[in-house]
Amino acid sequence: MKIGYARVSTEDQDLSIQRRILSEQECERIFEEKISGATKARPELDRMLEQMRKGDTIIIWKLDRLARST
Repeated sequence: MKIGYARVSTEDQDLSIQRRILSEQECERIFEEKISGATKARPELDRMLEQMRKGDTIIIWKLDRLARST
């Protein structure tokens, strides 16, 4: 299963570009949150990781959406 993860840092920012890209990549499930990448507690990221199964693929728009520092 393709699983998408979308994140923006503030409530004022928009997830629409990320949603569109993840939909175009045919993600069956998309986890979204509006929270800083510097925040250690990210409930949707944790939920996504808990639900992953062998063979699943995570798709993100840009690497910095997953983690603040590579």
